[in-house]
Amino acid sequence: MSLPIVAIVGRPNVGKSTLLNRIAGGSEAIVYNQPGVTRDRLYLDAEWCGYQFQVVDTGGLVFEDSETFLPLIRAQVEIVLQEAAAVVLVVDGQQGLLPSDREVSDWLRTHKVPVMLAVNKLEESSTALSLASEFWALGLGEPWAVSAIHGSGVGDLLDEIVRLLPTQEDLPDAVRELRIAIVGRPNVGKSSILNALVGGEHPRAIVSEIAGTTRDAIDTVIERDGKRYRLIDTAGIRRRSRVDYGVEAFGVTRALRAIRRADVVVLVIDAIEGISDQEGKLAIKISEGGRACVLAINKWDAIEKDTYTMNRYREDVREDLDFVSWAPVVFVSALTGQRLDKLLDSVDSAAAQHQRRVSTSVLNEALQEALLQHSPPATRQGRQGKVYYATQITTNPPTFVLFVNDPKLFKDNYRRYLEGRFRESLGFEGSPIRLFYRGKPQGERQKSRSSRASATSKR
Repeated sequence: MSLPIVAIVGRPNVGKSTLLNRIAGGSEAIVYNQPGVTRDRLYLDAEWCGYQFQVVDTGGLVFEDSETFLPLIRAQVEIVLQEAAAVVLVVDGQQGLLPSDREVSDWLRTHKVPVMLAVNKLEESSTALSLASEFWALGLGEPWAVSAIHGSGVGDLLDEIVRLLPTQEDLPDAVRELRIAIVGRPNVGKSSILNALVGGEHPRAIVSEIAGTTRDAIDTVIERDGKRYRLIDTAGIRRRSRVDYGVEAFGVTRALRAIRRADVVVLVIDAIEGISDQEGKLAIKISEGGRACVLAINKWDAIEKDTYTMNRYREDVREDLDFVSWAPVVFVSALTGQRLDKLLDSVDSAAAQHQRRVSTSVLNEALQEALLQHSPPATRQGRQGKVYYATQITTNPPTFVLFVNDPKLFKDNYRRYLEGRFRESLGFEGSPIRLFYRGKPQGERQKSRSSRASATSKR
């Protein structure tokens, strides 16, 4: 059973995203003093007094088409109203009742969904009720005086929300979700891939040729073959020098945060434009964050191809993005739907490798083969590095400890060699792996030297 949905609607800049963050108990929605920051729908889980539901932020409603995105935003809100069990209409108590508030309330009356009226920005308790009373004129019932910033009045509003929502006899058990962050430069097709994966008549994310259309990290949950996926569409990440402070900067911050909270990152690359420095920097972020990764080459339908095009392109991508050279490469088209099923298959496989644990015996067989082919390094003084055995200590990503005589004898190039041999023997495609050296305690090393010295003197 899916959770009931509560939609937050209203004209621009009345504090919808701030109220969403307050109800959901986080800071996922971008809040900025500029109209039209929110464009897409942003779904977040919320709970009040043990009752679980989803709260959805929406773009500001304006009933004119002076800007490109206004009709698209209204279409997004229309979709939410079809899904919602209740609606919270947010108005600005400091500005008072405006004609645009009446337009929104009249529009909501045409939809068969319960509406609550939240009069926001009423921080002063002494004047809150008198300022809120003006909004009785909308005919939507009691106006609830709230301050989304300070939290005052939000508890009473939530009590009313829960009262209006359908009764939940048994809340659904928590279902393990695979969190997938979709990242890349602006206009490479991230939102188009999201919409194609979700399917259906209505798109989940607004798609436009205008770079920067997606501003927030948008969560969408889908199910496929009994598995549940949380797709996180993110703002396009440009070079830092080109990012202005404000909405875009906040969107980039949310995108980087989405990488950290994802299980698998799908790095989308424009097949026509190819690899840039920005993809390389994102690859570093993904690798250093220990996230599983799949490389999606989008717009593949627009490329002229021969028998060898795909293999050459794959080799070039792995060479240019050496930090994630272990990631599978999938050639897709969000426009035609080409290989999108394979994209999710690769995501599943990468997630499985990210969570995989190898037995100590199998791991040490692979280690011995690697040692036989290439012995550990030795110093100029003749000190030879020795690897005794290895064990896996954790997953997500798979992390191994190699017990050695002295970690200082082992440099990064030998770690890279061992990682490559482990991948050849054990797999782990789609997941980074971590290798650490652990030496004997200092006291044991000194005992070992002393015993060797004693044996030599006796001889």
